[in-house]
Amino acid sequence: MPLTPELRGAIDRIRDYLYAGGYPDPAQNAEQLSFLIYFYMFEAADAARVRAARRPGAKPYPGAFVGEWTLRNPRNARESGSASAPRDTLRWSDWANALNGQRLVSWVREEVFPFHAGIAAEGVTDFMADARLVIDEPTVLSQVVSHINDLHLEQVDADTKGDLFEHVLRQIRQAGELGQFRTPRHVIRAMVQLVDPRLGETVHDPAAGTAGFLVGAYDHIRLANSSDAGIEEIEADGKTVRRGLGDTMSRAAVRRLHEATLFGNDVDPRMVRLATMNLSLRGLDRVRIVRRDALTRSLNRATKAELGLPVHGFDVVLANPPFSGRLDPDRIVEDVKIGRTRQTELLFLQYMLNHLKDGGRCGVVVPEGVLFGSTGAHRELRRKLVENNRIEAVLSLPGGVFNPYSGVKTSVLVFRKGGTTERVMFLHADNDGFKLDANHDTPIDEDDLPGLVTAFRDREARRTAWSQRDPETDWTEKWWFAEADAIREADFSLSAGRYRPQDRTRVVHRDPLEILDELKAIENEILTQIDDLAAAVHETVE
Repeated sequence: MPLTPELRGAIDRIRDYLYAGGYPDPAQNAEQLSFLIYFYMFEAADAARVRAARRPGAKPYPGAFVGEWTLRNPRNARESGSASAPRDTLRWSDWANALNGQRLVSWVREEVFPFHAGIAAEGVTDFMADARLVIDEPTVLSQVVSHINDLHLEQVDADTKGDLFEHVLRQIRQAGELGQFRTPRHVIRAMVQLVDPRLGETVHDPAAGTAGFLVGAYDHIRLANSSDAGIEEIEADGKTVRRGLGDTMSRAAVRRLHEATLFGNDVDPRMVRLATMNLSLRGLDRVRIVRRDALTRSLNRATKAELGLPVHGFDVVLANPPFSGRLDPDRIVEDVKIGRTRQTELLFLQYMLNHLKDGGRCGVVVPEGVLFGSTGAHRELRRKLVENNRIEAVLSLPGGVFNPYSGVKTSVLVFRKGGTTERVMFLHADNDGFKLDANHDTPIDEDDLPGLVTAFRDREARRTAWSQRDPETDWTEKWWFAEADAIREADFSLSAGRYRPQDRTRVVHRDPLEILDELKAIENEILTQIDDLAAAVHETVE
């Protein structure tokens, strides 16, 4: 069942009601809605687990709502003088229909949240640590609970629940304090198609955010393992997308996909909660999102084993790490250091190289400055990528693709760990299927991404066509190649425009905003070099 306009409209009305009721923070509202929707869905999930436990040979499970609950606030007792209440009264179907006003606020805040926090603490990810009810205005909470009841989520499948949650996340329209922002789902799909994670491989996002890349990898693997009858077309953000049920996978393969394929980190506890909710609503409640800063806290083999993480690295890394910050050099762990740099985009790239298996594949969004920056750290990282790894492609994304969060110009690096780069395929997207305005949410017909993904998948044939081209003939394709020797001669620059063949049939005027972004990146590099020089002087003086 696809996400219908009626369901989208219902979520929008809840969002508008929260805003009008005095709760204007969209990220906070998304988190609060995710908790309430989770409480709603937990009851049905628990009942299904009880039924499964009755099967011969299954592990016993009496259910979360069996027995007595010790009240956190005795004033919430339904019988005067009682210090406990039946756990049955913590079911959504009980309190959401029996309570309202201040009694509802007190019950949810002081009993329901602690009840679910205790369960989460025993699970794979303790996503409810420090969670609390923020919607504490009685009338507003009563209405939101009523609106969620009206969604009848028990009647929709896991994919639709996930789509509905994604619709909630789309309302988060500003970047976080750490420079993180939501990656457009069509960009994620294109990146996942370029990297092509497969059944049986492990997939990691070291800056998982709301788990968009992990969900994208999950959908991609299911689609690749679906029969024709198991594939449907759905509407997503105004575009038609193919989705697979994964109906050709064995039971063991499904279990591995659900429990031992997807892994993520994030430093922001709110992102960990949102990611866990996003995954849980899709039936991926066994995926572990570790709350940690990958750049300042390393994990030894024993800790990885204890957390259920692959100790020998990952097959695939997919990420759009934050790249607006600089870390305190004393906090950066040794294995991600590159010279004196404190820039997170460079440190995350080194982290990804360290955590890929040999032959593992990576697709990562980087600001343009990474491709041509002149600092020692920039050059050294690009040299490592060229000389000690295989860069397969650089996809130049349109300026404004991350609006409304950020206007920074970005590209996607696609590489394999190990070996040596022989040549790089450059892919240039002028349009991504959405109007490149301040909101970047209006679908348009012009979309270069599908064609560029096809060109990359057919890159050996394209390389032959490229090598056999007539140099005197204008090149009009949006892809081209550069040999590794040319990249070395250019100080390991990976800027797509540097190697683009000249098209003499027309003069192409670059977007002034793109030029300004490059100038800004160069200025930031200069400022970084000054900061590094100042730090070195301070060290010498001290």
